[in-house]
Amino acid sequence: MFGLETLIWLGVTGAASVFGYIKSRQFVRRRLRFVDAVQSPGAPLVVGGVAGLAALPIVAIAPIVGPVAAVVFGVGVGAGVLHGARDVKRLPGG
Repeated sequence: MFGLETLIWLGVTGAASVFGYIKSRQFVRRRLRFVDAVQSPGAPLVVGGVAGLAALPIVAIAPIVGPVAAVVFGVGVGAGVLHGARDVKRLPGG
């Protein structure tokens, strides 16, 4: 059904997306707690786009993963920023 390359691509892309989500959410919660710009509605879009563009040269070198992996990574980072900002709003004193 799936070839070995497809399974490797799914694993690498999924792991990168989950890693980006977790790290960006933690960063927003710890370091950007008092930064008002992170609370704006466009912040996750900007950060996710920049993360996806930054990942493009890396995935261009890798033979199996492609530009879709960079886009999925950017979506993961953007979602992490969004949820981290929501966490800051819900924390006591936030």
